[in-house]
Amino acid sequence: MYLEYWGLQKFPFENTPDPEFMYYSSEHEEGLVRLVYSVKRNKGAVLLTGEIGCGKTMLSRVFIQQLPDTEFDIGLMTNPSLGPIDFLKETIYQIGLDSRSNSKTELLGILNDRILENVKNNRSTLLIIDEAQLILKDTFEEIRLLLNFQLNDRYLLNLILLGQPELREIIREYKQLDQRIAIRYHLNPLNLEEMKQYITFRLEKAGRGESIFTPAAVEEIYNYSQGVPRKINNVCDLSLLIGFSAKSEQIDDDIIKKVLKDSL
Repeated sequence: MYLEYWGLQKFPFENTPDPEFMYYSSEHEEGLVRLVYSVKRNKGAVLLTGEIGCGKTMLSRVFIQQLPDTEFDIGLMTNPSLGPIDFLKETIYQIGLDSRSNSKTELLGILNDRILENVKNNRSTLLIIDEAQLILKDTFEEIRLLLNFQLNDRYLLNLILLGQPELREIIREYKQLDQRIAIRYHLNPLNLEEMKQYITFRLEKAGRGESIFTPAAVEEIYNYSQGVPRKINNVCDLSLLIGFSAKSEQIDDDIIKKVLKDSL
C-alpha cells in the first residue's frame, strides 16, 4: 500500500520470521553461535529464552538455515501443548515419519530406529520446540527420556527448547531434565542504539537507503517499545501507513504519538 510512496520494494516491518530480515544484535549473534555449537558438538539439550517478541523464533529459523540438510534431520514443533503420547507422535511426524500407534513403546522404537539410521548415515537428529513454556507437566518426563538416546561420548538426539522467561523456572522443577541442559541463553530487548540500527537495517533490506524516521521519532518508538522487536515493527509499520496517508516527507515524533494514541 505505501511501498512506492516511501521508495520501498518490500514491507520492512512484518512480524514474520523471515531470515532475510534478521538483525544481528550482539545477543542474537551470541545466541546463534551457541545454538550452532551445541548441535555440532552434540551437547544434548539447549535452553533459549527471551521476552515475548524478542526474536527467538526468528533466530531459530536462521539457525535452521545454517544447518546442511545432508548433516541434520530436523524436526520443528511449534505447538507443544500435547499429552505424552501425542507429543511422541508429533515428534515422529516432524522428523518425517508417521505412526498411528498409541503405544509408547512402539513410538519410542520408531524414533530410536530413525535416530540410529541417522547415526549410520552421519546425520544428527535435532528437535526444536518453540513456545516450550506451553509443554504440559506430564510431557516433560517424556522430553527427559528422549535425552536417553545417547552413546558414551555424545547424545544421539539434540533438543532445543525455546520459550518465554518463565520456562527457566519451569525447567528447574524437573531436576533430572534441568541437569541435562548443557547450554542456556537469554535474549534481552534491544538497547536504543541497537534499535536505531535495527530500523535502518530493515529499511535497507526493503530497498530504502535514506532515513525515514527522525531522531525524535526514534526516541518515541523506543520509549514505547523498550527495544522489543515485535513492538518496534508494529509501530513502524503503522507510522509508515499514517505518514503515507498524510503525504508526509518523514516520520516525525508527532506521527508516532498519533499512532500510539490511536492504534496501539
